[in-house]
Amino acid sequence: MTRATTPQAVRRALLLRREIALLDLRDEARFATAHPLFAANLAHDRIDLEAEARLPRKDVPIVLYDDGEGLVAEAAARLAALGYADITGLEGGLSGWRAAGYELFQDVNSYSKAFGELVEARRHTPSLVAGDVAALIEEKADIAILDARRFEEYATMNIPGSTSVPGAELVLRARDVAPDPDTLIIVNCAGRTRSIIGTQSLINAGVPNRVVALRNGTIGWTLAGQALQHGADRRAAPGTADEARAKARAVAYRAGVRHITPDDAAVLATDSPRTLYRFDVRSSKDYAAGHIAGFRHYPGGQLVQETDMAAPVRGARLLLADDIGVRADMTASWLSQMGWEVYVLAGGFDGALETGAPPAIPPPDPAHRYKRPYEGTDNAAAAMQAYLDWEYGLVDQLARDATHGFFVI
Repeated sequence: MTRATTPQAVRRALLLRREIALLDLRDEARFATAHPLFAANLAHDRIDLEAEARLPRKDVPIVLYDDGEGLVAEAAARLAALGYADITGLEGGLSGWRAAGYELFQDVNSYSKAFGELVEARRHTPSLVAGDVAALIEEKADIAILDARRFEEYATMNIPGSTSVPGAELVLRARDVAPDPDTLIIVNCAGRTRSIIGTQSLINAGVPNRVVALRNGTIGWTLAGQALQHGADRRAAPGTADEARAKARAVAYRAGVRHITPDDAAVLATDSPRTLYRFDVRSSKDYAAGHIAGFRHYPGGQLVQETDMAAPVRGARLLLADDIGVRADMTASWLSQMGWEVYVLAGGFDGALETGAPPAIPPPDPAHRYKRPYEGTDNAAAAMQAYLDWEYGLVDQLARDATHGFFVI
């Protein structure tokens, strides 16, 4: 029988910044209906595929829960067979968390999205509504629209005339797309988070241009009756690395990020009572061409958006690698503000590197995947509006939950 951990003990661990992996064993679609803020989804039928990459330390404290489906005992046995030693079940499961009076969140990547809303609320990140941006496009104004999503998302649907610049690349590449400081830069994503974080990244880095977000992204664009393009292939060139490097380093310094040498990193990796995640935050092309052994590929913008998926152990350490430095510094600046102990590796790319694409993990059953209202081209207007309404309420929900530990520089 699996040992039990109380909701109060889990909340205490989160407040005291102790390492804990609070894992929801249901499929993603059910997870998205309700879960604690820092819960991570690890569906019971994907443990053998995902656990060792997502939970690198075998003695990390793991707390499992479901919502009465009876998944905990089997999942605990699977994890034990993989060598995990500190496994407990959440007393009462999701119902126990609810009965304790603690907050439940919807959707996926919830705490990253809540953090984005907090950034906008505290920094008053500027934005323009879809109609205003459409008017600027119509009058051929001096604007540059930068899409901060994955390239694959951009190619599926994009704002007319926009250029793909994934989030961590913005500070590195914006100068190339908009060399004239009088050009208005507009950052968009599918909804809100990546456009807010992308816009604020450029502002924090001190780019000379005026920078605004497209309010509510492609959702807002669609709800306003504007047409999207499909199949675009516009990508930004590398930009001016030296200037961008200095700007990004200054932002990371303000956020409390530390640079460490490869020798320092080796010592950090031997600190066995702590989980260390090592991420290469460059593009997949850069990663495949040559990466440091032991570093997983996770583009920086997506790492900020999907931190619960990449690093489900709350309270772990993060070490980021990037041969240029800009992407790692900008990514680390946000992760630090999200309460992570995060480091940037200074160097390490001048030795022997591994090559090849990251290993492919089979996707989940489509029937078990949460249908995101901001992906694809067939979303109902009511679902898109409901999603935006939910995001607008996240700052208040963070305050009620009171475990986040976020700060905003």
